[in-house]
Amino acid sequence: MLVHLRRLQKLGCTAHTSVPQPAKSKPAIMRKPRAGVGSRRKQASRQKGGKKPALGSRQVTPSVPDGLARQQEEVVLQVSVSPYHLFRNTAEVTAFRGRLLSWYDQEKRDLPWRRRAENEADLDRRAYAVWVSEVMLQQTQVATKWPTLQDLASASLEEVNQLWAGLGYYSRGRRLQEGARKVVEELGGHVPRTAETLQRLLPGVGRYTAGAIASIAFGQATSVVDGNVARVLCRVRAIGADPSNTFVSQQLWNLAQQLVDPSRPGDFNQAAMELGATVCTPQRPLCTQCPVRSLCRARQRVAQEQLSVSQNMPSISDVEECAPSTGQCRLCPPPTEPWDQTLGVTNFPRKASRRPPREECSATCVLEQPRALGGARLLLVQRPSSGLLAGLWEFPSVTVEPSGQCQHKALLQELQNWAGPLPATQLQHLGEVVHTFSHIKLTYQVYGLALEEQTPVTTTSPGARWLTREEFHTAAVSTAMKKVFRVYEGQQTGTHKGSKRSQVSTSSSRKKPPRGQQVLDSFFRSHNPSDAPSLNRVAQ
Repeated sequence: MLVHLRRLQKLGCTAHTSVPQPAKSKPAIMRKPRAGVGSRRKQASRQKGGKKPALGSRQVTPSVPDGLARQQEEVVLQVSVSPYHLFRNTAEVTAFRGRLLSWYDQEKRDLPWRRRAENEADLDRRAYAVWVSEVMLQQTQVATKWPTLQDLASASLEEVNQLWAGLGYYSRGRRLQEGARKVVEELGGHVPRTAETLQRLLPGVGRYTAGAIASIAFGQATSVVDGNVARVLCRVRAIGADPSNTFVSQQLWNLAQQLVDPSRPGDFNQAAMELGATVCTPQRPLCTQCPVRSLCRARQRVAQEQLSVSQNMPSISDVEECAPSTGQCRLCPPPTEPWDQTLGVTNFPRKASRRPPREECSATCVLEQPRALGGARLLLVQRPSSGLLAGLWEFPSVTVEPSGQCQHKALLQELQNWAGPLPATQLQHLGEVVHTFSHIKLTYQVYGLALEEQTPVTTTSPGARWLTREEFHTAAVSTAMKKVFRVYEGQQTGTHKGSKRSQVSTSSSRKKPPRGQQVLDSFFRSHNPSDAPSLNRVAQ
């Protein structure tokens, strides 16, 4: 092993510097290069009377818990990673922690969930506040009537969907409630105390959310890496490769775990996220206000490039920069993406490549009874309990071909399945709405049908219901359906012009707080009466 380490040091590459960890921190597991497998086998054979371990099995100290891989992962020695991207020693790590926490103590935002987490003595209630804020990206509500896990667990999914409607990521609301019920019904009302058990036991809780709850609510020295933290780490250590790459992502988690302050893990993680959200932003970072700018390799690279330009010389390699003789570093930008002088520190990290969303087309109809008893009524049907927009309500819709062939006939048949015989000639095309979900770009061909002279429909099939306009606006419907309804309303009032997406922007001029801000404030208002500033949690 020492021979291999010395060879790597001569090449100027390694994957991890030796920085002393806190007294109780768990050791990282190292996988030796393949050349050492044979000698390890022989050694194990001598120790166990000739019994050989399976090829590729890992030798783990018996005292290491099974969940270590979830918290800290394996540290694999890679000849393609340079020490240039790592922290060199304990002094550098200590300086980073101290400067970041001092800045956070002075500059942290006064957020409602943060106040509740700090002031709540009950650990489970504290964990619940953090859980809600993280799962919902700090931009949604579970409502003031559900201040505890027990209250949320007893609510119906319909109620959860109704309050979640219009904010996106609808499955998160369902999973949050599933997790609350598991805590109440199976775990005695107590939230798991470690990142490993949180991730293992609670549905919908991934590595990031588990780390946030464990560190902020329970004080576990475990790291978190979200978009903000990843950006900070990429700039501080000049990591220009795509952060979404599996290898790069694991290196970022390793760096974050190395940095987390064991005495204030929750504050440290919040400070790192806060720095990325308010100072080390994606487009216009405020480098002069950054508390760790003296440790930032991206800033050093900018100064180096500016010096080269001022002296009219080609770019000069930093003596500490990646050793080019080792081959292309997997944490550096690819050769196809050279340094862009105009970007400065925002050269790090490079924007992740994303697949374009797949395109789909749907025909949907707003079917209304203007003369219904008690006021005009709209027909809504419930989506299946799984898949996109699971359990939400929508206007009757059918999937159609983009060409539009036969969509009128197919949609009329769908409407009649729900409401009985209808006049085909009154089904009118009104326009279209384009709405992009996380992975689907869905074009809705919007139709309208008002049953002016028809006998009011008083019965509906299971999974359908007639709602007043007021009930529609408070129901569990998606943002896309609200856009569709605005097209229908515009046609009735004569303001709709017919085409593409003009209907979507009709309410944009109204200066209201973002929907997420309104509902998050509402959730915590019963506990924190003062108003909170806009969160802008994930600056992507």
